[in-house]
Amino acid sequence: MNDFRYYAPTEVLFGTDAEYKVGDCAAKYGTRALLVYGRGSVVRSGLLDRVEDSLRRAGVAFACFGGAQPNPTLAHAEQGAAQALSFGADLIIGIGGGSAIDTAKAIAHGAANPDDSLWDIWTRKVPLTRSLPVGAVLTMPAAGSEMSDSAVLTNEAIGKKAGINTDFNRCRFAILNPALGATVPRYQLAAGVTDIMMHTMERYFIPDVRAELTDEIAEGLLRTVVRNGKAVVEDPSDEAAMSEIFWASSLSHNNLTECGRGKDFSVHKLGHALSAKYGVTHGASLAAVWGAWAEEVWRDCVPRFCRFAEQVWGVHADEPKLAAEAGIRRTVEFFAGLGMPTSLNALGIHPSDADLRVLALDSTMNDSVKLSRIKPLGASEVEQIFRRAR
Repeated sequence: MNDFRYYAPTEVLFGTDAEYKVGDCAAKYGTRALLVYGRGSVVRSGLLDRVEDSLRRAGVAFACFGGAQPNPTLAHAEQGAAQALSFGADLIIGIGGGSAIDTAKAIAHGAANPDDSLWDIWTRKVPLTRSLPVGAVLTMPAAGSEMSDSAVLTNEAIGKKAGINTDFNRCRFAILNPALGATVPRYQLAAGVTDIMMHTMERYFIPDVRAELTDEIAEGLLRTVVRNGKAVVEDPSDEAAMSEIFWASSLSHNNLTECGRGKDFSVHKLGHALSAKYGVTHGASLAAVWGAWAEEVWRDCVPRFCRFAEQVWGVHADEPKLAAEAGIRRTVEFFAGLGMPTSLNALGIHPSDADLRVLALDSTMNDSVKLSRIKPLGASEVEQIFRRAR
């Protein structure tokens, strides 16, 4: 087992009507909150009204900032930071899925450092030494941003999508009412289920490391998502299944399943390049390339893929290679069963060979870094993955 640091300071309030407790949570960290949300579903569902009422009862003033986009943008976050400063916010609350919460994190960083470029902070040209506290009211299980140390922004001006990992991204509190999942469109739920799987698998396919307890946790989480993921897509009102998916969302990306093993996130690099160029839904971009990535690397990691097939999918085969291939096939079939695209064409994009080369260079920072802890993947190998995924 490798050395590791595990830090998960987020207070989680999980259960029925949990959003009514947001005021009490917020009052621990500030008196003026900026509420960050997306394109209006939290308004139509009445959730925003309930959050506002809770804040009023707790004596917390608030202002609203809507319009968070599925792939959060730098320009929108900069506008939010300006509004937070104008309002005098000392707390930012994201209401929605990962997009709203990531936007809230970016606003918190920008508002706390008004003299610095937010993109320079995001790309680590300027060190991040302070931020405002952030809280989350989750409506869509997916990104795990409610407990993670990560956030992602797209700089539309230059067509780049980048993430930042920092303890300042850790939400102080997260409100999880699984019933709120029923307010999310089914396609977005399917993309969310996919992202939960990916967050776990990006930490799972690390060869030559023994971390038995971490493996058991990851495999149990994956089996839980497999059992309940399709159920919530087919019937978002299935609160029992939704409860499992909500909790899996948080645990899949709070670093628990990387303890002693580490992480890779190669597939996310490919997905981010697709989202930045084509604006596609994050989870869908991952489903579109995962099978092609697995085909590229599994022969260099047969024992790991074999264990995955056995422990997650219940595959039993005399030949390890056959088990590994069956596990990959079952995973791709699961994504397809959710209604997710499993190729670039199914994703609705038809990149040329030149486009694939650009995507590969974007994924590898102009071929300056190698992806994957299984085997090095430079721009040429990544281009072949995109080609196979097409």
